[in-house]
Amino acid sequence: MSEIRLSTVLGPAFHLLARDVFQHGHTHYDLSGGRGSLKSSCVSLLVPLILLTNKGTHALVLRKVANTIRDSVYAQYLWAIGELGMADYWEAKVQPMELIYKPTGQKIMFRGADDPMKIKSIKVPFGYIAVTHFEEKDQFAGRAEIRTILQSTMRGGSKFWNFESYNPPISRDNWANKDSLEERADRLCHKSTYLEAPPEWLGEQFLREAEYLKETDERAYQHEYLGIPVGTGGNVFENIDVRELTDEEVSAFDRICNGVDWGYFPDPWAFNRCHYDAARRVLYIFDELTRNKMGNQETANLLLEKGLTREDRIVADSAEPKSVADYKKFGLHCTGAIKGPGSVEYSMKWLQSLKSIVIDPKRCPDTCEEFMEYEYERTKDGDIISGYPDRDNHHIDAVRYATEPIWRRPGQQAKNTYIPLYARR
Repeated sequence: MSEIRLSTVLGPAFHLLARDVFQHGHTHYDLSGGRGSLKSSCVSLLVPLILLTNKGTHALVLRKVANTIRDSVYAQYLWAIGELGMADYWEAKVQPMELIYKPTGQKIMFRGADDPMKIKSIKVPFGYIAVTHFEEKDQFAGRAEIRTILQSTMRGGSKFWNFESYNPPISRDNWANKDSLEERADRLCHKSTYLEAPPEWLGEQFLREAEYLKETDERAYQHEYLGIPVGTGGNVFENIDVRELTDEEVSAFDRICNGVDWGYFPDPWAFNRCHYDAARRVLYIFDELTRNKMGNQETANLLLEKGLTREDRIVADSAEPKSVADYKKFGLHCTGAIKGPGSVEYSMKWLQSLKSIVIDPKRCPDTCEEFMEYEYERTKDGDIISGYPDRDNHHIDAVRYATEPIWRRPGQQAKNTYIPLYARR
């Protein structure tokens, strides 16, 4: 692969970084940036070339959760190999998930950190693992988890490259944001934005969306597109607007969505009604029900008493297909959420990106409490960890299900790929 070819597919903002990589100027490379910053594209283009210029080496690409790999970072590397004009020289396998360079047998392996034993047991046919890539660095449970993995992989060789790429979380207290500020001689930190990418690579629609958000919500634009941590604390939702809604306001709502999170005891059954103002990017949550120890017939009756009919679509947790079927039998228009790998992360980020989430504290006291008190987890040292705790979030889940037809991109029912590749690069 010639240097000329690489320069035509690698973003201009990364040319000096690429030179440093091939000269092995550093061991660790920290790449952060907002949507369209091309950081993940950069790493996926460089890693295959590192292997080709260093015989006997292999690469390991990691995400926190294994079931998010195939439609994200694995697809990203397939794209990169194609862009480099090398597709015919690589064999793509999914069991196990890896790319094999046919002339030498060198491998790019893909694994999830949710099974540490599988990482420790990785064996390569020859040589050693010289390259690691932690995609979505902030999803890992702090520097300690990454260090533990590297202690298993950085052995048996003379040269190593470790890449960590991520979109900076909204909170400045997040461990990943704080970690990138720490200076170490063997690490190069690189920040990029979509403004440094060739506009034709991103497309007119991407640029229009960025400009629209800049005009309508400067704070969200700074975080999503410029990669600036604009939050200061541990609250997941910093766009909550708690206020009472008048009957006149509620009567004017015309884009209503309904969601149910199944539960019995101790986890409750939760229901929410919402209205989404797309023009202003404001979500209104104006009704709720919370019950313990009630069966499907009883909760269905509660919704029928509220006036819901077959015309009112309810999106519920698809993990209980029998409950969905029961609601249909009881006369409700209930469908299971599509969900899939990445859906929780994408839907939560969508909620966080809204200009505001208006919650009526009198109509929805339980929902208000959940949204206001929902916080990121922290390490034992008090640093925030990205990811969303699966507790005390029953109404939050009901709202996610209710709004799924809004935030889910069209045509994704088959693969459930929620985050566009350009948002990861």
